[in-house]
Amino acid sequence: MSTQSASRLDLSKFPRSVLLEGPTPIQHLARLSAHLGGVNIYVKRDDLTGLGGGGNKLRKLEFLIGEALAKGADTILTVGARQSNHARLTAASAARVGLQCELALTRAVPRFDNDYLENGNILLDDLFGARVHDLPAAANSAEFIEARANELRAQGRNVYVTLLGGSSPTGCLGYAACAGEIAAQSNASAVSFDHIVLPNGSGGTHAGLLAGFVALGLDQSILDTFAVYGNAAQAHAGTLEKANQAARLIDASLQVNGESIRIDGTQFGPGYGIPTDAMRAAVRLLASKEGLLIDPVYGGKAFAGLIERVTSGQYRPGQNILFLMTGGIPGLFAYRSEF
Repeated sequence: MSTQSASRLDLSKFPRSVLLEGPTPIQHLARLSAHLGGVNIYVKRDDLTGLGGGGNKLRKLEFLIGEALAKGADTILTVGARQSNHARLTAASAARVGLQCELALTRAVPRFDNDYLENGNILLDDLFGARVHDLPAAANSAEFIEARANELRAQGRNVYVTLLGGSSPTGCLGYAACAGEIAAQSNASAVSFDHIVLPNGSGGTHAGLLAGFVALGLDQSILDTFAVYGNAAQAHAGTLEKANQAARLIDASLQVNGESIRIDGTQFGPGYGIPTDAMRAAVRLLASKEGLLIDPVYGGKAFAGLIERVTSGQYRPGQNILFLMTGGIPGLFAYRSEF
């Protein structure tokens, strides 16, 4: 994964609020690798971020919170599903920097047990002091939050609104930065990755990595993602748009090649947030072999896809596979009955 000498990945011009403790480690999973027949499985531990229970959304929020503070905001608003990891970490980040926070959360996943409705991320939203607007599944949360923002502005508040998953062009810069981090760690350890596997939800993590890879002159096609929020065709279109928007923020001359975007829809199952047998097996395998936890909505389905590619021979013995652990561990408690 050596980079071209003339890297164009310079993010110093963007406001940034430091929410991570530094680069997250890459670890080799020796027991799991042996169990899976000799494919070398590594994990990028983006679950090991201390603030608010950790997770990948903090990378996006470094730039989103940075922009909000640069604009003099006193309040931040965002949207998501009831168990949104992004909402939880937005609330935690707001508490860290002193912003008021409001969350518009829809009941988009058809689960009605008490664990899902009151435990996991939603419990933490309250602890972090956020005001939660509980919306029905059919509600347009984007329209609601913009109307609420206008109400607050009329009261004299300076409001900053973020998109679903923090996946705006600015938010995507967090994973452009992560692309540079992975490349530096790969070079330092002399381990070159044949594939990098991650979930594709709102698309911002994938899009940011694509933009970062383009800026670094790296092969974008090694990024293998699994759709967990919608169908793969829709995910591809949205991810390409976000990736190019983020790339143009970095350097107006950069462009992401749509043909290099790989999104697999085979692990999506019945719908967003709806468990599958493969997801349950993947969560249990990683926990029992390595003592590591992945969430049931995003990482669990993507890791199930990784396992399937190993067992089907698409990932071969001797190859180095990096799995991006995106966090979301509080979601396990919301899905207690599934385990």
